[in-house]
Amino acid sequence: MFLTFKIFETCEELNEPIPAIVVGVIPEWLSGSLLRLGPGLFEVGAEPFYHLFDGQALMHKFDLKNGHVTYYRKFVKTDAYVRAMTEKRVVITEFGTAAYPDPCKNIFSRFFTYFKGIEVTDNCLVNVYPVGEDFYACTETNYITKVDPDTLETLKKVDLCDYLSVNGVTAHPHIESDGTVYNLGNCFGKNMSLAYNIVNVFLESDPIAKSKVLVQLPSSERFKPSYVHSFGMTENYFVFVETPIKINLLKFLTAWSIWGTNYMDCFESNETMGTWFHLAMKDPAKYIEHKFRTSAFNLFHHINSYEDNGFIVVDLCTWKGHEFVYNYLYLANLRENWEEVKKAAMRAPQPEVRRYVLPMDVHREKQGKNLISLPYTTATAVMRSDGTIWMEPEVLFSGPRQAFEFPQINYSKFSGKNYSYAYGLGLNHFIPDRICKLNVKTKETWVWQEPDSYPSEPIFVQTPDSVEEDDGVLLSIVVNPGAHQRPGYLLILNARDLTEIARAEVEVIIPVTFHGMYKP
Repeated sequence: MFLTFKIFETCEELNEPIPAIVVGVIPEWLSGSLLRLGPGLFEVGAEPFYHLFDGQALMHKFDLKNGHVTYYRKFVKTDAYVRAMTEKRVVITEFGTAAYPDPCKNIFSRFFTYFKGIEVTDNCLVNVYPVGEDFYACTETNYITKVDPDTLETLKKVDLCDYLSVNGVTAHPHIESDGTVYNLGNCFGKNMSLAYNIVNVFLESDPIAKSKVLVQLPSSERFKPSYVHSFGMTENYFVFVETPIKINLLKFLTAWSIWGTNYMDCFESNETMGTWFHLAMKDPAKYIEHKFRTSAFNLFHHINSYEDNGFIVVDLCTWKGHEFVYNYLYLANLRENWEEVKKAAMRAPQPEVRRYVLPMDVHREKQGKNLISLPYTTATAVMRSDGTIWMEPEVLFSGPRQAFEFPQINYSKFSGKNYSYAYGLGLNHFIPDRICKLNVKTKETWVWQEPDSYPSEPIFVQTPDSVEEDDGVLLSIVVNPGAHQRPGYLLILNARDLTEIARAEVEVIIPVTFHGMYKP
């Protein structure tokens, strides 16, 4: 496991695409690009980045055409990256790394630098998604960056605050078949009250007129929004899970006047609130007042949500408890020897895939009765005397320190619908060492794994004209740092049974990537 160091090391961008050596036979119909984002620069000069989510955004692309494959990568030329490279230091504070004023300036100019206000990072290292005909790299702030998916050139920085009433949005928008993009972010509402806005993002010909807030959801605390990485959407509803991981806004607003403070310093846990589920109708857009509650957990990724006979089924990748999982993702922790990595993970929240079921018709039911009548789940929901509905989940997958994370489904056909299969990246004590498939109905699992090999989130690509839900392939970037030649490769698996179809090997190390997409 010492080899994992390599996936957290700085690499260089490429001047031109390099050809891959293909082992196996790539399906003729598979013609397109796998686009991925993650950190690629882990220090600037002598200054290191400290957290997994701090390294500067590097965009990767595997092109597949006529059975041939090329690999290409370029840094996204954000303000954070360009200024860091120009000044040879960390200029803009990142998730877990504070930017310090220029030491060459005199003490008075350094002093005033502290009080200039918050300079929010545009380091878009988390995901890439389409808006209309364009493609945007994103993180979780109000900035997204338009990129060219063919050349990987950086085209334009976009401030979503110019279009929408949000302070930032998630890195996981939902995109409908007609191209409609939905996202969620927090904002200040009337009387300085905090709320969460579900928005329709439109950045084409007349974006200001068309981008709009659809519905507002209340916050459990006035000045402390919950950290939100994703949300759920069915055919008729939005699902927002409010966890006890909070951003202290008062601390955030004053943090930049304190030398050495970063985003991670502004997180805290509310040990008493548990977790709240919020529902809103899509059309007409309307908040639903039912108060759904459950015990505390961390949540980063929704798997899928769907409606069934008056119930909403919500499948989630959870981490038990109220302690923030990101506390364990500092690079110093991840670069430790394997025994130390395992020790740290033993103290961290335990991962678990859970199914929660939310009843829609709760008015006529008696207190203390399980409101869930779906025959295929053991999840429960019980109305308490205070009118809240307490939910207990069905566990779909659980293993000691083994996470099923970075989930994917056959999104184009089954997002928001009753489905059977989820694909995920297996984390072994936080280290990505396998690819998993989960049947959410039977709990059967399949695994692809090779020694000293570190895959990325598996992207599902459907076979053209297929009927079966899992008729397709999975695409993942795998790094095998111990290989003397071609340590990085694109892996193509049969989505039915996770058997290998082909791999396309390149003679470069590829650092860790978070999320991405397949562009036909």
